[in-house]
Amino acid sequence: MGALALWASGCAPQAGPPSRPNILIAIADDQSFPHASAYGASFVQTPAFDRVAREGVLFTNAIAASPGCSPSRAALLTGLHTWQLEQAGTHASSFPSKYVTYPDLLEQAGYLVGFTGKGWGPGNWREFRPRNPAGPEFNQRQTEPPHAGISRTDYAANFEEFLAKRAAGQAFCFWYGAHEPHRRYEKGAGLKAGKKLADVTVPAFLPDTEEVRSDMLDYALEIEWFDQQLGRMIEILEQAGELDNTLIIVTADNGMPFPRAKANAYEYGIHMPLAIFWGARVPGGRVVDDLVGWGDLTATILDAARVEPSFEFPLAGRGILGALESQQQGLLDPSRSQVFSARERHSSSRYENWTYPQRALRTPQYLYIRNFKPERWPAGDPQAYQEDGTLGPDHGAYHDIDASPTLTFLIENRADPQISRFFHLAVDKRPAEELFDIQKDPACLNNLAAKAEFEEIRGQLSAQLEKHLAATGDPRVVGDGDIYESYIRYSPIRKFPRPQ
Repeated sequence: MGALALWASGCAPQAGPPSRPNILIAIADDQSFPHASAYGASFVQTPAFDRVAREGVLFTNAIAASPGCSPSRAALLTGLHTWQLEQAGTHASSFPSKYVTYPDLLEQAGYLVGFTGKGWGPGNWREFRPRNPAGPEFNQRQTEPPHAGISRTDYAANFEEFLAKRAAGQAFCFWYGAHEPHRRYEKGAGLKAGKKLADVTVPAFLPDTEEVRSDMLDYALEIEWFDQQLGRMIEILEQAGELDNTLIIVTADNGMPFPRAKANAYEYGIHMPLAIFWGARVPGGRVVDDLVGWGDLTATILDAARVEPSFEFPLAGRGILGALESQQQGLLDPSRSQVFSARERHSSSRYENWTYPQRALRTPQYLYIRNFKPERWPAGDPQAYQEDGTLGPDHGAYHDIDASPTLTFLIENRADPQISRFFHLAVDKRPAEELFDIQKDPACLNNLAAKAEFEEIRGQLSAQLEKHLAATGDPRVVGDGDIYESYIRYSPIRKFPRPQ
């Protein structure tokens, strides 16, 4: 019986065997790879993430399916590449019912499933399915957050309420989707909380100024709120005697909400934090460098639950239980030599709601990016119409970058010789191909694609990407790629002047 048929039948699922693990997946909203204290970041303290990493496995090469939240979450839920998901592969569109999610399958197998905070979204699922693709919603319990911009949802209390609905011996699968550290932030909250500007490590694609450092402290404060709620959930599991039999996966959906990070296929847009714990089943204290994609995480959840991936389409990844159960660390499986990421539309940022299509191939050393529409502005058109119908100022748009003190600083100081370079890195048009040695250049500043000495590597990676996209049915390669322009956006749509 399919998941949709199960809902329609009204039959309550039976509790699964007690030996099946519980599953808790915790997803931060907009957090880049380096920004947890387990990775050495000194301006953010994440004791709960650090505990999962210390008692489980810390991964150093987890690559999100997309640098945007909605498509990345859809890929995690289905185990597919974003370009295999039609409308669900772009931002704020719909989630066709034919794409079954892993919570559907686990529920059929007897799991209690649910989510708190942000499930799949933004987008329209109500016209296509009876509930959010992440499962039944648990968002009734509220709290008073310490700073403006933080959600009032009491994530841990809602997790507790969810657990109270379990039948005796029933395994559960819970999705904790925080709204943090998504913008907007309370400006200066990090400094007010006692954080120090001197502790911040500013990525090389941003200017190292007080304004940017303060903005990053505000970002760090919201990561810590996400982590505090995770810590409470771990305590709840301990008190219930369920911790050792719970597979805990902690990660993020896409990168930090700063220029040249989120909504970009660069490292700070797609390289995610990842730590995984599973009691004595997973030897702790290890760091694993294998490449891990979102399809791999979906496959791992199904493997752990001993549930067959009976999707209509093959999974885009394979499970990593071998790496989790190993006693070794470092690079464990050399066959994991590549992983893929992609984006189409992010915000409403261009004329006629046009997308900025990118596909990326990441290896242990290189990041290769194909920009299918290099004539378009990657951060969005520079000008947009205002509510009164008049054309706004030049450099007053760039809506694929979240509004922030950092973006405002770049725009206002773009004529400053010390700042101009960073402004242009964020907003200028880009070539059709980009290639970066991320071991030497994690900020993705030195494009090697046009350099003669890298022609062989560029050609190899280009061919590998093309082959994989064709084999997996990417419309940008095998069909009508511009179909993405036709998918409805359910969030607000801006108006822009027609391109020259």
